[in-house]
Amino acid sequence: MTLDFTGLHHLTAITAKARDNLRFYTGTLGLRLVKKTVNQDDTSAYHLFYADGQASPGSDITFFDWPARQEVRGTGSIVRTAFRVSGEATLDWWRDRLSRSGVAVETPRDRGGRSSLAFEDPEGQRLLLVDDRGAGEAHPWAGSSVEPDRQIRGLGPVTLSVPHLDPTARLLVDGLNMRKTGEYGYPEAHATVHVFAMGVGGPAAELHVAVEPEAGPPMQGAGGAHHVAFRTPDNGQLRDWTERLQDAGVRTSGEVERYYFRSLYFREPGGTLFEIATDTPGFAVDEPADRLGESLSLPPFLEPRRAAIEAKLKPI
Repeated sequence: MTLDFTGLHHLTAITAKARDNLRFYTGTLGLRLVKKTVNQDDTSAYHLFYADGQASPGSDITFFDWPARQEVRGTGSIVRTAFRVSGEATLDWWRDRLSRSGVAVETPRDRGGRSSLAFEDPEGQRLLLVDDRGAGEAHPWAGSSVEPDRQIRGLGPVTLSVPHLDPTARLLVDGLNMRKTGEYGYPEAHATVHVFAMGVGGPAAELHVAVEPEAGPPMQGAGGAHHVAFRTPDNGQLRDWTERLQDAGVRTSGEVERYYFRSLYFREPGGTLFEIATDTPGFAVDEPADRLGESLSLPPFLEPRRAAIEAKLKPI
């Protein structure tokens, strides 16, 4: 059996202002808060998950709430996260909505053959809306401030920057079974972006790699991304990926139980942290599907420490 990712699973970023972050991603962008939990490795920090109406894998952007300084941008990092919407008219609608909300937003433009709209969140997180032309399923959230036809449908391509293409490309193609499908100009950096597809491809299953040999090193912080995760269906295929990477000599974390999914972490040669995450069991494992994100959820191994954990968290 050939191992293939089925697409992007989630993108995790960093915020230093959890309350403002919640307001922007649920209010301005209309996403659903589907899980309010803590960073399992640092329980003093919230871990907030925003997604579509059904908390579908491939639709969520997540944030660690850390009192971090502003990110220093550079190569060897994730430089832009896209969301999918349907139709060029929807891009125009979003440009008006974001502008009215005080967000600086570009004029829609073509990136790699798709119309897109670039903007940043209040902390400088670089985002993009991409027209997916209605491809694939959509699961609107009835509680969103955005009407169903205009809502964000899920993650689109994630762009990372590397100083040199070849080492990263070898891992993507030979190690992770992605395939190069094209390239285009990266307007912000005057660089070339190389497009790598996984599974059936399309905007929900692409990783874009910008080559920026002259850029300096990054410093992780607020307004920056932490890692990108790729989708695999279940624990069995995650074990297959673990063995494949071990056989290829890639150093990994070993499999990590995150309760809502199971994960494997490793770095690509340019420095960006990758994760492989399972679709199952999902966010409804400990909350009713219609009540997701309404209270603090903790995995079973942290539940005995709930009182101490809650005492250290600031209300949002």
